[in-house]
Amino acid sequence: MTQYEQAIKGEITSEMIKAAIYEKCDPELIRKRIANGTAVLPKNKKHDIKMHRVVGKGFFTKVNINIGTSQGYMNIEEELKKLKISEKYGADSIMDLSTWGNLKEIRRRIIQNSNIMVGTVPVYDAASKAFQNNKKVIDFEVNDFMQMVKDHAEEGVDFMTIHAGITKTTIEKLKRTNRIAKIVSRGGSIIAGWMLKNSKENPFYEHFDEVLKICKEYDVTISLGDGLRPGSLHDATDDLQIDELLRLGELVDKCRNYGVQVMVEGPGHVPLDEIETNMIIQKKLCKNAPFYVLGPIVTDIAPGYDHITSAIGGALAASKGADFLCAVTPAEHLRLPTIEDIKEGLIATKIAAHSADIVKNKKVMEFDNQMSIARSKFDWERQFEYALDPDKAKEFYNERKAEDKKMCSMCGPLCAMKITEDYLNEGNVEKLLIE
Repeated sequence: MTQYEQAIKGEITSEMIKAAIYEKCDPELIRKRIANGTAVLPKNKKHDIKMHRVVGKGFFTKVNINIGTSQGYMNIEEELKKLKISEKYGADSIMDLSTWGNLKEIRRRIIQNSNIMVGTVPVYDAASKAFQNNKKVIDFEVNDFMQMVKDHAEEGVDFMTIHAGITKTTIEKLKRTNRIAKIVSRGGSIIAGWMLKNSKENPFYEHFDEVLKICKEYDVTISLGDGLRPGSLHDATDDLQIDELLRLGELVDKCRNYGVQVMVEGPGHVPLDEIETNMIIQKKLCKNAPFYVLGPIVTDIAPGYDHITSAIGGALAASKGADFLCAVTPAEHLRLPTIEDIKEGLIATKIAAHSADIVKNKKVMEFDNQMSIARSKFDWERQFEYALDPDKAKEFYNERKAEDKKMCSMCGPLCAMKITEDYLNEGNVEKLLIE
């Protein structure tokens, strides 16, 4: 049985117990949220992972980071290093978005070496295989789609992005749209191109029951892909995006009725003042399924700094209901990310997630309080311990040390906390008042 089916029956699984330890909550709460569909616990029966995570209402905001090869740059050893950096700095999951090389072998090695959840986009395989065989990326059959889903499930993938929300109806709207960026989702564009070339319905939508059958067998969580997510601020919250969400809401019901865990993916590029609206619409139309967002990116003019634009949007989105943030690296829109890009994007998104969690649950602020106490005591080692990136904190501190070890080189003898300590904490309140 799947985690969802066991939760419905009132059973608490070992995975729920492990996830509850991380959340510092009663496993029964996790069971209830999985049972009512507001949370998922992605864990393929064939993937032996150490870090079990629940994604959804009332739990810590989770963070994913994307890795993978491309035709422009293919080095599996570097991708494995990205995986380990991601684990070191607190990623809850990684997605292997490889599109070049021996994809099956790349995926096998990533799953084998991963202690965290692994997600994939099966349709990439079908498109990549066609291209590597000197065909167009949309030259494949319906059976190729389903075979890729089956392959990924058998190999141990914990969650899969399935672009089943694009239908003939949305294709007709796409032809008439005034969008600047028609489709920016790779998976979405592959599906749309296939539909236009073959004049057929989306095979993932038409054969969704077959996808469900495969995912149920291995307890793969379906992540319903947002193939029509906005790729520019101009396109945010338009009829194409909403139309797809309506279809995804229908598919959420299908997943639950079949016993398969499901979450929904979201935008994209969204102005700050529309982010809360997007969270409300998604939760309403998609029956409160966990929401997995890319960013959202809040301005289109910062290439090289999109880890910042997405962290701004991610913090607001998560504080308003998003459950899962996909990290965006500084290299977004420019190139395949390096190991350092992966780290920078992940840390920025972890900051966004933690900032949002403070809003969701004030108890989370205890970490920040401990950092503040360490600062007030000039306890540098404790400060490094509580830092999201202790390595960078140590590097910066040691680079330009102050003569007085209590202080940093920013203020030196004019350190506000040091001055206050000298007068207040040493019992010199009277002296301070006289001066």
